[in-house]
Amino acid sequence: MAQLRAQTALEQRVVIITSFSRDVTTPFVQAFERAHPGTKVEVQNRSTTAAVAFIRETRSSPPDLMWASAPDAFEVLKAGNLLAKPQIDTSGIPPRVGGGPTHDPEGHYFGFAVSGYGIMYNTRYLRANNLPVPREWADLKKPIYHGHVGISSPSRSGTTHLTVETILQGEGWEAGWAQLLEIAGNFAQVSDRSFGVPDAVNSGQYGIGIVIDFFGFSAKASGFPVEFVYPSVTTLVPANIAMVQNAPNPNAARAFIQFLLSPAGQEVLLDPKVMRLPVRPETYAKAPQGFPNPFTDASLGARVRFDNDLSEKRYELLNSLFDRLVTFRLRELTAAWKAVHEAEAALARRDNAEGRRLVAEARVKLTRVPITAEQAIDPATAGAFQPTRPNRPAGPRQAQLEEEWDRFAVANYAEARQLAERARSAR
Repeated sequence: MAQLRAQTALEQRVVIITSFSRDVTTPFVQAFERAHPGTKVEVQNRSTTAAVAFIRETRSSPPDLMWASAPDAFEVLKAGNLLAKPQIDTSGIPPRVGGGPTHDPEGHYFGFAVSGYGIMYNTRYLRANNLPVPREWADLKKPIYHGHVGISSPSRSGTTHLTVETILQGEGWEAGWAQLLEIAGNFAQVSDRSFGVPDAVNSGQYGIGIVIDFFGFSAKASGFPVEFVYPSVTTLVPANIAMVQNAPNPNAARAFIQFLLSPAGQEVLLDPKVMRLPVRPETYAKAPQGFPNPFTDASLGARVRFDNDLSEKRYELLNSLFDRLVTFRLRELTAAWKAVHEAEAALARRDNAEGRRLVAEARVKLTRVPITAEQAIDPATAGAFQPTRPNRPAGPRQAQLEEEWDRFAVANYAEARQLAERARSAR
């Protein structure tokens, strides 16, 4: 009778805004509705950044739940007083996983799964193109991968934002950007949606994708000829769910969170279309052979302790900077790196000091960023990149900086290409 009363106390609907695809959400929705037959789940799919903006703009009539991979996005919402503090039973779930807290210590959001970031590759594609298997981020800088790598834009994908931020935290701001910009020289595409990258790798549009782990695991479980590898410079962070402040259906929202954290909800993570790492250690006993287990493999994600506070401070700025340096200038960037690779190949056949000098100068121009790590978190600069309301232009300071970064990229990439072309003919 108590269980029946608890179920009838739930509202008739719960509205979730999420960055996850329906392949991921549907198994959970179906399982929850079976457990709570009086409540229907309404799922609204948006990218993480769009979801954050939507919640900001619907304060008077918000969705009930935010459900996404990016913990820094939840920190942004928390800082804006946009998340409630529901009472959730987390017993049986370790307080830490992957080197960090499983849930928000203040109780605003809850980790229901663990995610890592790395490299997904199509085994048939690599064989057909005589490409070696990449194991580390640095491998993707090699000229042999030119035109074979894809990524989504961090401004459109919270998981890609986390990947970029992880590399920057693991390598340092300047070295991390240098690595990212050199890898970007091999990009075939910067997708405007996170799902576009695994779809392209699955179909063989290109062979390698920079993705969150579950894209690789679920594709392999579904029969695609793909594998996934964690580079040593990566991290494991919880994927989260939170109740939005003033949620219209708070009882149903709490019940959905509680279901995700329950043993039954955790087992749904092992569905072939989901394939995410559970936060309950006992669930791994039901996982397929070879499935990663952060509770038994201490090295998994151990190199980087992800700093949510740092990420939150430069969240919007980082997205814009990546777009100005990579997304919007991909053609110029890849052409310049191709010229550098060709010049270095020519110098390997016929070396000369002037050619080496010119190539070194070109590389400096291609791996520089127009802002320091200190400036990126300075409120006077980063504060200019707080999201504006939808359909309204960026503020004057943000627009000024973005124009400066665009000019910086155009000039540097053109000059680097010219230097590399001169290096090929140097004597």
